[in-house]
Amino acid sequence: MAAIATSFSAAAAIAHRRSRPHLQLVARRRAPFSTAASSSSAPSAAAAGFGWTDALRVASDTGLDDESDLSGYFRKVDICNRGMDKKGQFVEFLVEDQVVGYIHKGFTDHLRDFNDVFSIVSGNNCNSSLEHVTLHSSLKTQEDRTIAIGNVIKGLGELIPGIRNELYPVTSSYGTPVYFSLERAAAPYFGIKAYGVHMNGYIEADGEKSLWIGKRSDVKQTYPGMLDHLVAGGLPYGISCKENIIKECEEEAGIPRSMSTNATSVGAISYVDIDGFRYKRDVLFCYDLRLPADFVPNNEDGEVDSFRLIPVRHAGNIIRRTDYFKANCNLVIIDFLFRHGYIKPDYHGYLKLLQSLRSGDCS
Repeated sequence: MAAIATSFSAAAAIAHRRSRPHLQLVARRRAPFSTAASSSSAPSAAAAGFGWTDALRVASDTGLDDESDLSGYFRKVDICNRGMDKKGQFVEFLVEDQVVGYIHKGFTDHLRDFNDVFSIVSGNNCNSSLEHVTLHSSLKTQEDRTIAIGNVIKGLGELIPGIRNELYPVTSSYGTPVYFSLERAAAPYFGIKAYGVHMNGYIEADGEKSLWIGKRSDVKQTYPGMLDHLVAGGLPYGISCKENIIKECEEEAGIPRSMSTNATSVGAISYVDIDGFRYKRDVLFCYDLRLPADFVPNNEDGEVDSFRLIPVRHAGNIIRRTDYFKANCNLVIIDFLFRHGYIKPDYHGYLKLLQSLRSGDCS
């Protein structure tokens, strides 16, 4: 795969010469896929108006701020944890007496038309207060529930945009029995806890670590053109975290199984983002993979436009100073910065920031 030559500003060029290993840009081989415009409301890189040159300029400018100032990191954590004051607008979604999610009271109005699937339970003495939502007693099996709720999702139409045709398992917590499977795009509307895997792919040369960073395709349905991890993905039904990482490594970065099996599980981050009818409860399992210094990623599924190898400190600068990264990627890289010693205990706010990376329910 050919490298793309890019012209840098003077500041970026100086930083480039001082950084080892050198920054590299790799473009994906163009794969056949639709170029239809996305209707997603996710942030668009085109609208933001940034490219690699902009990111590098910001990353390499050493005079903008003090790296011990963690305020930029705190802002990124806050972006992933909005709307905490709106929890009272949601009611519990119960299956077999277990809380599996939270549904906005306004959204339940749309579910009343499907009374053969959902039971909407009011408070005692038949007062008007809504207590919780559960499934109709006739839906006994995982398969029946999955089919019935899948038909509801189809019936709701544009109320749930961005259908992915990818099923997420619905449980009360990770590793517990699966009650049914739900379309990925619908998970926030039912407050289902969703799990994913994110991998920091890095190299180390001459005592300096650098991260491979991807730039999402401009035609990707969600967060087009934003910066992203080398490898990341949701955790669908029926696959382990490690096998999912291995699969995503091959699809997103062309990393062979002989390398990806060395990916190390290093923990998890979590967050809660409430916006309108959406109650997003995510847990991301984090992995690190040290790659050979001469490894060059190659996207196989058309979802990544290009890759860049960036010194870890520079990646931290991009996070603190810009909104170029997909929001949840910021948290996983901040966790990497903690674990590899780039954020130090004597920095003001160290423990508070560390704790904030698990603001959601890590269960």
